[in-house]
Amino acid sequence: MAPTAVPDVFANAVASLRAATPRAEIVLEEVGAPQRLAPFTFALSASVTKPDDDEMATGRLILLHDPAGHEAWEGTMRLVTYVTAEVDVDMAADPLLPTVGWTWLTDALDAQDAHYRAIGGTVTQTMSTRFGDLAGPPTAADIEIRASWTPTDDDLGAHLLAWSTLLASTAGLPPPGVTALPGRRTA
Repeated sequence: MAPTAVPDVFANAVASLRAATPRAEIVLEEVGAPQRLAPFTFALSASVTKPDDDEMATGRLILLHDPAGHEAWEGTMRLVTYVTAEVDVDMAADPLLPTVGWTWLTDALDAQDAHYRAIGGTVTQTMSTRFGDLAGPPTAADIEIRASWTPTDDDLGAHLLAWSTLLASTAGLPPPGVTALPGRRTA
């Protein structure tokens, strides 16, 4: 089977993702994208680190493009994300955390003027306590945000910056220009 030419709309979308620059604490890396979800795919992974190199959050952003489109997507392109971070146990126990986590995403998209439709996803909070032979560190807690949305054009720079804001919020980083108090999580 002959290779299929990359559509301009997909090439432009990938170029705009590569051109966007997130804040310094976020390190992006191009990674292999799932090939079965759409004819054309592109993926980035991210890690959010403190100045002392401690990893605070990780994520993945996948661009899917199907020139034939998908009814559920309401378009030909789809952005899919997975973001996870460790959070304070008290924060993970808060029943409002999922709503707050979802708002981090939608507010970031809106603040960057990243136009979208057909958005959906889940926010999961977990707490783990180790026992017996696995006994060790105290109770640990995490938040996971899984979401997808359809961008309304192929300039995805604003979407990458919004995703970066989501990563920073999930990691508990203060907004740019704000200094966090020592030992306090801002999220």
